[in-house]
Amino acid sequence: MNALDIVVAKRDGRAHSEAEIRWLVDGVTDGSIPDYQLTAWLMAVVWRGMTEREIASLTEAMARSGETVDLSRLREPAVDKHSTGGVGDKTSLVVAPLAAATGLTVAKMSGRGLGYTGGTLDKLESVPGLSVDMSVRRFMEQAEQIGLVIAGQTAELAPADKRLYGLRNLSGTVPSQALIAASIMSKKLAAGAEGIVLDVKVGCGGFMSELDQARSLAATMLAIGRRAGRRMAACLSGMDQPLGQAVGNALEVAEACRTLRGEGPNDLHALSLTVAGLMHVVAGRAGRPAEVEAELMGAIQSGRALELLGDMVAAQGGDRGCIEDPDRLPRAPIRRVLEVEVAGWVASVDARAIGETACELGAGRRAKGDAVDPAVGLRLRAKIGDRVDRGAELAEIHARTEAAADRAEARLRAAYAIVSEPPVGRPDPIVIEILT
Repeated sequence: MNALDIVVAKRDGRAHSEAEIRWLVDGVTDGSIPDYQLTAWLMAVVWRGMTEREIASLTEAMARSGETVDLSRLREPAVDKHSTGGVGDKTSLVVAPLAAATGLTVAKMSGRGLGYTGGTLDKLESVPGLSVDMSVRRFMEQAEQIGLVIAGQTAELAPADKRLYGLRNLSGTVPSQALIAASIMSKKLAAGAEGIVLDVKVGCGGFMSELDQARSLAATMLAIGRRAGRRMAACLSGMDQPLGQAVGNALEVAEACRTLRGEGPNDLHALSLTVAGLMHVVAGRAGRPAEVEAELMGAIQSGRALELLGDMVAAQGGDRGCIEDPDRLPRAPIRRVLEVEVAGWVASVDARAIGETACELGAGRRAKGDAVDPAVGLRLRAKIGDRVDRGAELAEIHARTEAAADRAEARLRAAYAIVSEPPVGRPDPIVIEILT
C-alpha cells in the first residue's frame, strides 16, 4: 500500500477496506504519511464521504492508535459529554461541574476551537496558570480525587486523531459527518467513560445546518458507541444564534460562572440542565432528564457546582480566584458598546458571522500555531425575537486595538437583522430533540 493509492481511491469514490484504513491510521500515527497527502485524503473524504463500515473502522483504528483509559475502578459512574461545536458554546464549563456535584464522575478530554467555533480548552486556558496538559495517570488521579477533570487530548490517547484534528481545522475539511463522527467517538472510546452524552448543534452557527444532517450525525455516533458497549444519548440543540451572550474565551468562562450561580442566560441554563440530566440517564440514575432537575438546581443554589469548578481549576494549576471573581480574568483594553440604530425586533442573528468576527478579533485561530487572545470577544445583548429600542445596547466589543474594533463593528452590525414588525412565530427552542 502507499498513501497516493489511498488518496486516489477515495478521490474516485471507492470505499476503503479495513486493512487500508488501519494502514492509513498507522501512517498518521508514526508520521510516515506527510501532511500534504493527509490533507488531500481529508478533502477527498469531504467530497466523497465514507460508508458506515468505513467510519466504524476509522473510529476503532484511531481509538487504538495509542493508550486507552480504564475508568471502571472509579467509585461513581464515569460519564462524558461532547458538543459538535457552536458559537458561544461554553456548556461543558457548566454541565461538567453540575454533573460532578450531583454524584457522577466527569472525566472529559476536550478539544480546541475548530474554525469559527470555540474550544473548551481555549476557554479554560484563559484562567491564568491553568494547564490542560496531563498524563493519563494524572487524568485518572484527578478524576478519582475530585470527581471532575477536563483535559486536553494526551499524546498517548488517540494520537492519530490529534494529528488529523489539527489538519482539518486548517484545510477546510471540518464539515464532514464521517470525520466529525470518527474524531469525536475515537476520543470518547479511548477516554474510557461508561456513559457518553452528545450535544449535536443544528443551525448556521454549527457544522450541521439542517436538522436531518444533525439527526444522521447523532445516529452514526450513537451506533458507534453502542457497538463499543457504551451507554449513549444525544441532544440536538439550536445554533441559529450564539448560545448565551458571551463569545470569546475569558468572557465565556465568566458567563459559565454566572450560570453556575443561577444568574446565566436562559438558553444556556436550559441546555445545561438537559445535558446534565442526560448524563444521569446514561449513568443509569434516571429515566429522563427532568427526574434530576431539582437535584441539579440544588447544586446551583447551594454553590456546590461552582465550588467544584474552582476545585478543578486549582487542581490544574489555575487561579481559583478567577472562578470566585470572574472580573480577575483577562480583560481587553478596548471596549466598545454598539447601540441600536433603528428600533424594531431582532429577526435573526447570524451566528456564523459572529463566530468569524470573534475569531478575527483573536479569539480563534486562522493558522496552525496562532496564539489565541483570551481577553477579546463579544457580548451580545439582544436575541432573536427581542424588542430593541433606538439607542439601547445591542452588543459590546472587547478588542485589542481600535482598528480591530472598527472591523468587528461593521461585521457585527451586518450580522443582526432588525425589522419593524414582530417576527412571525417564536424562535426555535434551545433543545430541539433528544435521542436515547
